[in-house]
Amino acid sequence: MQKSIFKVLALFVGVFTYAQTNITGNVSDTSGVPVLGANVVIEGTTEGTTTDFDGNFTLTTSKTGTQTLVFSFIGFETKKVSVDMTNANNLKVVLAESGQQLDEVVITASSTFRSQKQAPLSISSKKMAEITKLSANSQADILRDVPGITAEGGGGETATNLFVRGLPSGGQYVFNPLQYDGMPLMSTFGLNSSAHDVYARPDIGFKGVEFVRGGAAVLYGAGSVAGIINYTSKTGDTNPGNIINMEYGTRGRLKTDFYSGGKLGEENSNTFYALTGFIRKDDGPIDTGLPTKGAQLRGNIKKKFDKGSFTISGQFINDNAQFYLPLPLAGGSRERLAGNDGEDVEQLLSGDLANTSFLTPGGVYNSPIEDGVSTQGGYVMGDFNYFLTEDLKFTSKIKYANYKHNFALYVGGSGNPIALNEYIANVAPGNQGFFAIYQGGGDTQINGGDLVVENLHVDRLRPMTDYSGEANLILKSKDRKHTFTLGTFLSRTEAEDVNYQYRVLSEFNNNPRLVNLSYTDATGTDVTYATGGLYDRIGMTANRFLSQNRTAVYLTDEMVLDRWRFDVGVRVENTKGTFQNGGLQDFQVYEDASLTTALNTIRFADGSFTTAEIDATDWAVSLAGLYELTEATNLYANFSRGFFFPQQRGFVPTPGIRETNYNAESIIQFEAGAKFGTAKFSGSLAGYYVGLSDRIRIDQAISNGELVDQARTEQNTSTIGLEATWKYRFTDALSFSGTATYQDHEITKNIQQNLVTGESTTVNEGNELQRQPNFLGSAGLNYDDRKFDANFTLNHTGAKFTSDINDIELDAITLARIGAGYTFALENENSVRLGCSVFNLFDSQGLTEGNPRAGIAGQAENEFFVGRPVLPRRLFLTATFNF
Repeated sequence: MQKSIFKVLALFVGVFTYAQTNITGNVSDTSGVPVLGANVVIEGTTEGTTTDFDGNFTLTTSKTGTQTLVFSFIGFETKKVSVDMTNANNLKVVLAESGQQLDEVVITASSTFRSQKQAPLSISSKKMAEITKLSANSQADILRDVPGITAEGGGGETATNLFVRGLPSGGQYVFNPLQYDGMPLMSTFGLNSSAHDVYARPDIGFKGVEFVRGGAAVLYGAGSVAGIINYTSKTGDTNPGNIINMEYGTRGRLKTDFYSGGKLGEENSNTFYALTGFIRKDDGPIDTGLPTKGAQLRGNIKKKFDKGSFTISGQFINDNAQFYLPLPLAGGSRERLAGNDGEDVEQLLSGDLANTSFLTPGGVYNSPIEDGVSTQGGYVMGDFNYFLTEDLKFTSKIKYANYKHNFALYVGGSGNPIALNEYIANVAPGNQGFFAIYQGGGDTQINGGDLVVENLHVDRLRPMTDYSGEANLILKSKDRKHTFTLGTFLSRTEAEDVNYQYRVLSEFNNNPRLVNLSYTDATGTDVTYATGGLYDRIGMTANRFLSQNRTAVYLTDEMVLDRWRFDVGVRVENTKGTFQNGGLQDFQVYEDASLTTALNTIRFADGSFTTAEIDATDWAVSLAGLYELTEATNLYANFSRGFFFPQQRGFVPTPGIRETNYNAESIIQFEAGAKFGTAKFSGSLAGYYVGLSDRIRIDQAISNGELVDQARTEQNTSTIGLEATWKYRFTDALSFSGTATYQDHEITKNIQQNLVTGESTTVNEGNELQRQPNFLGSAGLNYDDRKFDANFTLNHTGAKFTSDINDIELDAITLARIGAGYTFALENENSVRLGCSVFNLFDSQGLTEGNPRAGIAGQAENEFFVGRPVLPRRLFLTATFNF
């Protein structure tokens, strides 16, 4: 009997084994890069699998004969392959990238892989190949075609001003952190007000950038109420190969980027490397006599194992970038003024200021003005992913960053051009004669009719150290309908905000020469008014040391229910911080009786400190849903209640009071819209509302020759807007794309406290927000047949007010950009692309801003108008080698 049973079992096993077929193969993209997570399904069945880290798959089935395998993955066109089950091993499948913009994968503000079309919130993305072709001057060039974003890049490569969906700010990245690989470059903004982009620069080692706005962006990781800008780095497993990009730009730009990635070790190694960076020197786009120059190096090493991976990455930067601020223009026409040499004046920073120094009670102060926006340092980060079970995943990121950072700039518009004779009459009425020469220019007297101008120079010394980390447990339900995430984010940021200021007298020209001036006053006394070009050695104007901790916990659920998708989540966060404000005192340092008091006296730290502490807790919630109406159309809506912790630097300590009345700002957002995607057309249309309460803002102004905090404003605002995006493919190579935004924004509450007088008044209620237009848009034609490529784009920024007073309006700006390239195929699948592009093709002279330091009274427009024009036209030539 037992023998009979064993025979039957053996026969059953044999039949079962015979009936099973193993289908094996590999899935890659058109560049040969493995596609991780691609779906492999037998058509008409539920039998399927997914590809592993190397794009490999094994599918066991009882099917026989000829079957059709369906290969699909977000961002790629679905492919069907007929397979004979008797010969189903070592299949090689290549997926082509989808032409639909909305098919691109989203990895920001989510715990699952999904396409833009499947996400119930607004998302924009751009691949690195597009950014490289741009030869971008700044983050503004990269982001200005994102709907709902006002991007100002008139200052040069760094400190781009971004305004998002009518949220009030002075610019920079107040409401939307800049992230690299899911971690912020600086986890706390507002300790010293330096923009996130001063700490790093984009390079060709990125896959691309995503901008996620609203919705779940408020929940994950560092969180953000307005949106997250996230750059994702290439790794050696997904982006093997080598790239060198060489760039030449008019006005003295030379830059070389490189990338190299691949395996470390033997053929079967699971360790991969990626190394990238750049080195560049630039005399433009506006010549100051002080070049932009520097280098950056980034890299990562990734180790993959059966159930996960570990990646360690890092950055080193040593870079100096010149920064351009507003300058005097002609009143009325707002055109550039002619200098003494007859040339239009583009800026007033002087190369002669290099190596400027003066004595202080603490020793010799050497100004870093020649370095502009200077950053030295870097970060190191670890990224760990591990499947504890098939359904439970643990992810963690930790990061340490340390930067020595200076932001040295001239505050253009702190003086207007005036003839030297008239200037002397103003500063020394009744003088008996004067002597003025150019610094280093011999003893030749300056012509009394030549124009001179005063300028304030500010050196902001802002070293920063940042410790941050996040950890997540991600659980998929057995039915695969829910993805739960329980996470935490922790950080500590320490920063200094030490400022020095001094005032300079120069000629009114590009890269102006400094003026040394002395005179005999009405009493016959000889007076040295300006020496070394300085007429006021102000000294130290801020001596602040700040630290801030953040602790957050969040819980989310991403649901997929037939045709419905839902995102829900909640976040609770606490912040604690300390603000030490150093006392300052004027000291007489120089003993020369001929010097003015402004040259003899230097302000410096007196050794005293006043300390304040902050402590606040707030919560956020996000609810979002998406319905797949048809195969081509999805409808979605999201609501979020978020918070923003105000900039701590705005809460200056009060002597004798250690605890500060510090509370979070509340932000309500709602959005509803539709996303469309067909083979020919993809796009989106959405309406939104953004309401902000209890906003704290610090207004700066030049007072008595110095840049000071003038007013503290408590503000509520509301914005209603409409956004649209589109991309239409005429052919596989030719497409037309664009964006359009209309926003109606209003100040609904505005209580302003004068920090000098202490008076509080209600002002500007019902007005529009400063520096934010009602209409934004972009449109572009793009052609790319993988050999020849060309593009033409227009970016339009509508008219906007210079301040909340709404008394002066800046005209609309339209910037045109054109580019083209040709890719030559070389042996062994290598290639070289030769390209060219022109920024600001029609050389627009539009203004990105007025004078943001005019103070609470606003700026005037009489003989002169202070404003910052867009950067001038510039030609770029590139050569990109792939090997």
